[in-house]
Amino acid sequence: MATLLIFSFLAGFITILAPCIWPLLPIVFSASSGGGKRKSLGITLGVMTSFTIFTLFISYIVKIFPINPNDLRLVATIIIGLLGLSLLIPLLGARFEVFINNILGPLQSKFKKEGTGFGAGLVTGFSLGLVWAPCAGPILATIATLSATQSVNAKVVAVTLAYVLGLGIPLYIFSSFSAKLFKKMRTVNKYTGVIQQIFGAIMIVTAILIYTNYAAVLQARVLNLFPGYSRFLGQFENNSHLQTELDNLAGRKAQTIAEDSQMLLSDGGPAPELMGISHWINTSPLSIAALKGKVVLVDFWTYSCINCVRTLPHLTTWYERYKDDGLVIIGVHTPEFAFERETQNVENAIKQFNITYPVAQDNDYKTWQNYQNHYWPAEYLIDAKSHLRRTHFGEGGYDHMEGAIRALLKENGHEVTGALSEVHAQVAMHGISPETYVGLNRRSRVVPYSNDIPLHHFAYEGSWDMEPQFAKSGQGAALDFKFKASRVFLVVGPANVGDKVKVFIDGQPMPDIVLDTQRLYNVVDFKGAVQTHTLRLEFPNIGTSVYAFTFG
Repeated sequence: MATLLIFSFLAGFITILAPCIWPLLPIVFSASSGGGKRKSLGITLGVMTSFTIFTLFISYIVKIFPINPNDLRLVATIIIGLLGLSLLIPLLGARFEVFINNILGPLQSKFKKEGTGFGAGLVTGFSLGLVWAPCAGPILATIATLSATQSVNAKVVAVTLAYVLGLGIPLYIFSSFSAKLFKKMRTVNKYTGVIQQIFGAIMIVTAILIYTNYAAVLQARVLNLFPGYSRFLGQFENNSHLQTELDNLAGRKAQTIAEDSQMLLSDGGPAPELMGISHWINTSPLSIAALKGKVVLVDFWTYSCINCVRTLPHLTTWYERYKDDGLVIIGVHTPEFAFERETQNVENAIKQFNITYPVAQDNDYKTWQNYQNHYWPAEYLIDAKSHLRRTHFGEGGYDHMEGAIRALLKENGHEVTGALSEVHAQVAMHGISPETYVGLNRRSRVVPYSNDIPLHHFAYEGSWDMEPQFAKSGQGAALDFKFKASRVFLVVGPANVGDKVKVFIDGQPMPDIVLDTQRLYNVVDFKGAVQTHTLRLEFPNIGTSVYAFTFG
């Protein structure tokens, strides 16, 4: 249990780096501009309190009281909008803060300090906790499942509090820094009032974007410029020891269906059935049994999950291309948060993302539990005999999954021809090189070493120790990659701090990359100009771990 608490704390702490926190930061920055440390404390405590309450107990609350969680989000958005309006109109802001302070008098007295705005900060933070949708790794997915199925106990509360505490520390630091920065600006800039009004407008617009889910769309578009970033952060929670701890917390057996990246057509036995679906969209009710004779791809998703949003272009393309050959895609929408239970919200998202395949609302987590699922997104590929043949968790692996779909369609008597779909959400506009893995299990576009490497392909040179998730450099190790992009990134880790990677573009030397830790490194930047070049990376140090290329 101690290990799980530590992982939960660290997962919360690094959330400040994750894309899901980005919509919160403009509001926190804006709200912090008119106060000091006490207001920052109020914002932080408000976020921590409301997130904890509504993550753990909303299913209990709505069962006792006739409350619509979406209405709570609307109220929270209105409050944030009013706080933004108070920055736009200083007189209104002063009256609003007096009103809040009077309501929160007993609590305010414990943090008594004139002009600190603890009460207004608390209201802002509490409202943010209602509208924020954090990135859900295995830890939050387990918490959400137990909450939705009303299985909260002391251990679940402890894990949630550890996560929230980890989140609160960097959030408070960010808010305090924002307040100090604005205070310094006030002493040197006569236009501080105008700047504060701009912050108010940003606060209002951001709150609306969060409520309407357009914040998630914008996040996905920004991440398209840095396609490996969110997955790199998510790797923290992807380890077998943590999964065992989460299985024990949830009282479930260890997951028996493993992700199969290399063997595309292994047989996992009869596929689990779809259970407890509260509503069907784009179709009448379906079942795995009734779909026997079809190839079925079951995709677990939720519309506020950034990683899910980034997989949708691939799913919609596969469905349109292969539905006439017998492919059925079922998007099992299992909500991470209570507001995602609303059918109207899901229908709006379906229109937003141009989804035409069937979508099942799994509001009670019945299908999620029947599949022993732990992730958003997660894909389960089922053959025409209703046997599970392949699974994949998270983003990526699109070529492998489409290859498996085509193989099962051919196995079922359908002749599928042509190349794999060229759908890469991060490269759809410019045709730039797609994210490419170097490890044994997920490598793609590898060609024999030569002087003429095809576009978007790479070649190994020298000695390499191949691992499932990465390749480790040996004597004379080098990689050549012919790419088309404006920016090139590399996920890589050193054997020792200070190890280097030598970089060449079209044979011309570029600045070396000096490695400090395992992370995403910027290899080259053409300042927005998409160009085609041959990249050569030489690894003079033995034991450098190379994971993936990403492009922007």
